[in-house]
Amino acid sequence: MTSAVAEIPAVPNPAAPAAPGLLARFGALDRATRLRWGAAAAVLLAVVVGAFFYARQPDYKVLFAGVNDKDGGAIVAQLTQMNVPYRYSEGGGAILVPAERVHDVRLRLATAGLPKGSVSGFELMETSRFGVTQFQERLNFQRGLEGELTRSIQALASVQSARVHLALPNQNGFFREQQKPSASVLVSLHPGRVLDRAQLAGIVHLVASSVPELAPSAVSVLDDTGKLLSQSPDGNSGASVDAQQLAYVQQIEQQYTRRIVDLLEPVVGKNNVRAQVTAEVDFSHTESTVEQHRPNLSPEASAVRSQQVLETGVTPGSQPPTGVPGAVTNQPPQAAGAPINGPAPQLGAGGGQQGGAGQGKRESVTNYEVDKTTQVTRGSAGAIKRVNAAVVVNYASVSEGAGKPAQAKALSPEQIEQMTALVRETIGFNKERGDSVNLMNTPFLVEQENVVELPLWKQPEVRELARTLGWPLGVSLAVALLLLGLVRPTLKARGAPQAVPAAGLQVDAIESESLERPALPAPEQVALPVKELPPTPEQRRLEDARTLARDNPVAVANIIKTWVNGE
Repeated sequence: MTSAVAEIPAVPNPAAPAAPGLLARFGALDRATRLRWGAAAAVLLAVVVGAFFYARQPDYKVLFAGVNDKDGGAIVAQLTQMNVPYRYSEGGGAILVPAERVHDVRLRLATAGLPKGSVSGFELMETSRFGVTQFQERLNFQRGLEGELTRSIQALASVQSARVHLALPNQNGFFREQQKPSASVLVSLHPGRVLDRAQLAGIVHLVASSVPELAPSAVSVLDDTGKLLSQSPDGNSGASVDAQQLAYVQQIEQQYTRRIVDLLEPVVGKNNVRAQVTAEVDFSHTESTVEQHRPNLSPEASAVRSQQVLETGVTPGSQPPTGVPGAVTNQPPQAAGAPINGPAPQLGAGGGQQGGAGQGKRESVTNYEVDKTTQVTRGSAGAIKRVNAAVVVNYASVSEGAGKPAQAKALSPEQIEQMTALVRETIGFNKERGDSVNLMNTPFLVEQENVVELPLWKQPEVRELARTLGWPLGVSLAVALLLLGLVRPTLKARGAPQAVPAAGLQVDAIESESLERPALPAPEQVALPVKELPPTPEQRRLEDARTLARDNPVAVANIIKTWVNGE
């Protein structure tokens, strides 16, 4: 056998050495020189990089100055959301943004309502100047009071911003009727928030309690849409029905109805009684004053209000005797008396003289307190004026015997009267108040519902089951289609080329048998069920082996024997 030797191509001669470059020259320097050049290069690179970043840094200008902490936090949060770079000035008194975006950012923040501005309260009174007039002082006090009320209202969770306007008239002592103050509140709520009646009443009473002589009815509360949230300033609350009053009436009626049903259902059975109660409630506030005067009591039981005693002395002989001579004049004077009740005492003939000649004069006046009783009665709001109850009871079901259907039977008059008495006791029946109870016994009408059979695919249970199992089944089906449509054909395509070597091995076996039994037909006469395709490397090697077996069968047999013996 001849062996082919591959020829190795000749390697060209290397080129002549090039001239020393920059790196070679740098390497030829000593160590100190290299360090100096490296430091200079690093400094130059740092200067170039710094100049590059300084050129790219924008110029910052003031966006807002003098904002409070709350508005500053809101502005910073909005700038972060807008992806706008910002800075603080020294002391944090101003917010800086790039110069080319100042106007754009201001307009965009204005649409968001920023900055809102700080609300000034009573700190305005701390900066009062010399020579302030009385009008300016009153105006500053009013502004400070409005600011304090605005801060308090904005502290509510639902209120985003608020404004308070106070009308404080000038009080003058020369006017008989003083004008009362009034107030108006404008609130702006957060999106999706509302003020309930309790919060609205709290705002009204907060403003009314902060201003002297301000009535709650003189406080008007509006929202940012111009809707009046409180009652009218004239205090005419009777023009509209109060929702709390209606809820109170409904609560009373439902309570009475539930009592009646709970009392009668154990007697007549469940769903065999219907009840409705109507209550009339008086929400008016009444006040009455009664003043009574009783007859005077005895002097011992009466209280002395004032007492005056006048006594005059006369010397004997200084005054001549007066009066009508006779027996009446010579009688001693009687005891003075001024009874509260009863006729006055008879005077003597002396015409009111208390003593005879030469005696003094004594007068006594006593005033007693007048007996008076004042009674003030105030009627409470929410008193029940009248209660009307209507009750309907179904016929009783009576079974006549075993196996027979139950029959509806009316209740006896005694049973109806007993149930009526129970209902009266339940609602607190008061005849003087005008209450009424009407109990009716009648059969209930039972409506037979026509049940429509739904098809299986329309039933709610089936639809719910299909909705629950639809997603897992759909995913499983998609995975199965993916496996059968893509993975399986790919695996088949990979396994198809292996059929040709198998056929080749079968042919090799046939050819090995033909070496031992020459009587068999030649290998090339065996027809293989293989389509005519371009020969592959395996097929070409197989064809070479066949050719070698035909030309030198003895050598091929020796080779196979060597393989079989394991050598």
